[in-house]
Amino acid sequence: MAFNSNCALLLRCLRLGRQQHFHEDSGDIRPEQNVSLSGQIPNLVPQIPDIVLQMIDPMLQIAVLALQPFVFLLELFNDDFLSGNYRGDLVCLTTGGLTSVGLRASPLACFEVAAVLSAAALLDEAIMFPGTGWQPQEEPLKQLAACLKDSLSGHNQAAQKAATAMLAEAKNFPDINNYLTYLFICPQPPPPLSVSVSVDDFHTARCAAAIMLKNDLRDAYETIPESNLAYLRSSVLAGLQDPNPQIRNLAGNVITEVVRQGGVLGWQQLLPELLAMVDNADGRLVAGAQEGAMSALAKVCDDNKKALDRDYQGQRPLNVIVPKLLSFTSSPLPKVRASALGCLNVFIPSKSPVVTLALDAILERLFQLANDPGDDVRRNVCRAIVLIVEIQPEKIAPYMGGLVDYILTQQANQDDPDLALDAAEFWLCVGEHDTLRAGLGPYLPKVIPALLQSMVYSQDEIMMLEGASDDADEEDKAEDIKPKFASTKAARITAAGGAKEAPPGAESASNGTAAALNAAIAEADDNLSEGEIDEYDLGDGDEDPEDKWNLRKCSAAALDVLASVFHDQIFDITLPYLKENLRHSDWPQREAAVLALGAVAEGCMDVVTPHLPELVPYLISLLADREAVVRQITCWTLGRYSGWAAQLEVPAQRATFFEPMVEGLLTKMLDNNKRVQEAGASAFATLEEKATTKMIPYCEPIVRQFVHCFAKYQDRNMFILYDCVQTLAEHVGPALAAPAMVDLLMPALIERWNKVDDHARELFPLLECLSYVAMALGGAFTPFALPVFGRCMRIVHENLEQHLAAINNDALEKPEKDFLITSLDLLSALVQVLEPGKSVELITNTQPPLFDLLSFCMKDANNDVRHSAYALLGDCAIYVSVQLASALPTLLPILVRQLDLDQALDEHIKGGFGVINNACWATGEICYRQPHAVDRYVEELYQRLSLIILSPDVPESVHENAAIALGRLGLGAPQKLAPHVRDFAEAFLDAIEKVDFTEEKDSAFEGFAKVVGMNPQAMDRCLPKYFEAIARYKIVVPRTQRLRPLFFDTIVGYRSMLTDFDGFVRALDPKVQEALRASYNI
Repeated sequence: MAFNSNCALLLRCLRLGRQQHFHEDSGDIRPEQNVSLSGQIPNLVPQIPDIVLQMIDPMLQIAVLALQPFVFLLELFNDDFLSGNYRGDLVCLTTGGLTSVGLRASPLACFEVAAVLSAAALLDEAIMFPGTGWQPQEEPLKQLAACLKDSLSGHNQAAQKAATAMLAEAKNFPDINNYLTYLFICPQPPPPLSVSVSVDDFHTARCAAAIMLKNDLRDAYETIPESNLAYLRSSVLAGLQDPNPQIRNLAGNVITEVVRQGGVLGWQQLLPELLAMVDNADGRLVAGAQEGAMSALAKVCDDNKKALDRDYQGQRPLNVIVPKLLSFTSSPLPKVRASALGCLNVFIPSKSPVVTLALDAILERLFQLANDPGDDVRRNVCRAIVLIVEIQPEKIAPYMGGLVDYILTQQANQDDPDLALDAAEFWLCVGEHDTLRAGLGPYLPKVIPALLQSMVYSQDEIMMLEGASDDADEEDKAEDIKPKFASTKAARITAAGGAKEAPPGAESASNGTAAALNAAIAEADDNLSEGEIDEYDLGDGDEDPEDKWNLRKCSAAALDVLASVFHDQIFDITLPYLKENLRHSDWPQREAAVLALGAVAEGCMDVVTPHLPELVPYLISLLADREAVVRQITCWTLGRYSGWAAQLEVPAQRATFFEPMVEGLLTKMLDNNKRVQEAGASAFATLEEKATTKMIPYCEPIVRQFVHCFAKYQDRNMFILYDCVQTLAEHVGPALAAPAMVDLLMPALIERWNKVDDHARELFPLLECLSYVAMALGGAFTPFALPVFGRCMRIVHENLEQHLAAINNDALEKPEKDFLITSLDLLSALVQVLEPGKSVELITNTQPPLFDLLSFCMKDANNDVRHSAYALLGDCAIYVSVQLASALPTLLPILVRQLDLDQALDEHIKGGFGVINNACWATGEICYRQPHAVDRYVEELYQRLSLIILSPDVPESVHENAAIALGRLGLGAPQKLAPHVRDFAEAFLDAIEKVDFTEEKDSAFEGFAKVVGMNPQAMDRCLPKYFEAIARYKIVVPRTQRLRPLFFDTIVGYRSMLTDFDGFVRALDPKVQEALRASYNI
């Protein structure tokens, strides 16, 4: 029989109330004699749902339909049926019912019919009973199925567009989610659709229904009626038993979304039911159903790992889940074992006490599973070991010898590159842990050769990369251009690796509809929460190996890490390999050797340096290698050694090594292969950072080459070209302001500026680049300021309007904040570098006014937007203070609220300290230049700034900026701060001591001294520290000349106040006494 019921489902039977026709006798339940049941309850007889009939053999359908009046009897058995107490009675009832309608069946068949009726009762409770449930109507069901199928049509674009529009309207239909659920869980077309819809089309409609259902749950969960949610919760588990793995996966996604929106407590029976399905204690579930339940359980656990580790009235779900997962790792099904172990891996990093206590048991299971025949199982074994290394490396240390051999064996698996990659991650992790890396030393002669071997391209990769064509003139595809986000200079990554990306799937789309279906599923999976498991990544398998994190890159990164730990020992093992392969005739071996040489650069620089006079010229010669991938990796390796060349001082050495390196990398920036161009530009940016001002003599040829690149590059490589330009501007500064340099560089930049659309992602790095160029050019940027300033203002204005519109209309997409961030940063740069008159002119003539837009940016929910907004506010306070004054009544309340330390301390607000740091700095600039404007906010500013400098959880830089702001606040309101000086003086002195001697420190200390002068007796607890700060303060004429009389008056005042001033001075540090005597005659 095809139907396999999970007995746990029988826990939820019809609640119709016990009938008066039954009585208990000696523990047995029997119907009374001569009772016509169907005649007694005509209005309560349910109809068996089509989905149940489709699950069973045709021969049994007659029996099931005949026994519809008996469905309500199942209420009598409820939990007792699951325990087996009344199974015989239920079979007896079923047998009698069959006999009464002229049918006969064996006890086993009767039991199966009873199970079907139980499932019918379960579904009936949710959708079939009049007044309490729901049943689909035939015509809407047909229309919806057709629209869902057409929405993923890869052949008929018109039909797809029309269907998409109709589905958008259907969202307003009250029962839309019930219909979606019904279609999704039906394994075969129900009768209304069986004639008009093929099995394949119905499968497409089911997938589309699941995707739409999940999206509706995500976007409108709060608006879905509880009755619809109850129907969904009672039905969707059937999808986990579907024979199609894609449907099972989608069912897991829907279940996960329900829990994500409603919380674990919103579906309390889910976890027990999933655990029971995976457990399959009675053996009635097929393997696919167990796998589907395990997959769903893994998704739910991964999405709710924190919630499952909380106490709920003394119960912690993880206490039940972890032992169950451990038991599931013994399942005979490889997918269940792998998923259970993967699910455990979700909880290991959390360091939960539940997991910590179970670590020994987990380790024991890992060792038992180490040689499991399933690659997925062994992959999760490797991942678990790495995760345990992260949280409790001492657990791994005793097994290092065996683990080394095991990991090396898994890493050598050529049939499963994902398994090999997960194994290789072990070396990266061990190399970063003091507890373990020392114990790895004796095994390096085995480990390093394995890493070197893993750095060679595989045969498949060689076939894909060999003989790469000259593609510099080919336009980039949209998918080739990686998203670019606004970032700081420190964010540049120059390591050999890169961002880890998910491995491609093995399946491919064979036709338009399948491709559309795969794309829809991929888009749905893009909405998975962080870490949610994606079983069906249906990529095409043609990704460039250079674009993904793989065994080769992981091995190179591991070699880099180990080289930084073991230094000479690593190079000694690697050197024979380098000698053998750097000049190898086979390019894959040659390329891997160059990669290895680059990987050991930082950790082995001292021991490699004597070889560099020989190696660097050879590497430069490899820039002409016929294979593009060799030229590409050579650029990267030269970048790793560029610091050595940049520091050469002897002119002959610079001419021999540094200048050829500069020329070689500049040449590769115009290679005919786009990958080589990118590598050359990246390496050159690294060289610029290492050489800094030593690049000044070479500015003209460098800029000229950059201009050629602007003319030749396709869109993708423009991103790294902007990085090269801004890095040069950052380090050579005013050298770029020479008229010849301006005439050479700016036309190329402005041409690109005019070409790039306001909504193109390329605008992010272009705006960043122009910010650095404007700072370098200073006044020379003035001719370009007006159009640049105007466009930035337009972008800010449009972005804010689009954001406001999206808030008021869920159908609109929210704009990218990076447009806002980079525009604000460029506005800051312009305000700083232009002559005051020009800045005033730009700000005065702008509509809408700059400060009106700035007020919205200062309140934006995005931290990076606010970070840039407060930087612009501080720059305006410095350079256009008069124009800012009129806007301060609007801006100051926003600024004061931003100084709330609780926001920055909130662990969920990423980058909060960066925002509050800029807010402190802007506060200090306003207090210094507009002291009267802040008069009404003095008390509130004091409270917030003092909390910041007194908090031990605040970074040092924030302490410093808060102290400067607090001191500058004292310049205009010393009498208001004087009563508080005892509370903040010591923290102020500690913070200000670390600040360099600048105008900011001078003005802050001046304000503090004025505050102390109004309440000198409050300094009793930290007076020695105050005198020490005075003694060590560097008085620089004329900048700090005003501080000398202020300090002198302070000393005189305390001389007259203290009864034993001389004794107080003698107690100070001798160096402090000497400084005070020298400067102030005491």
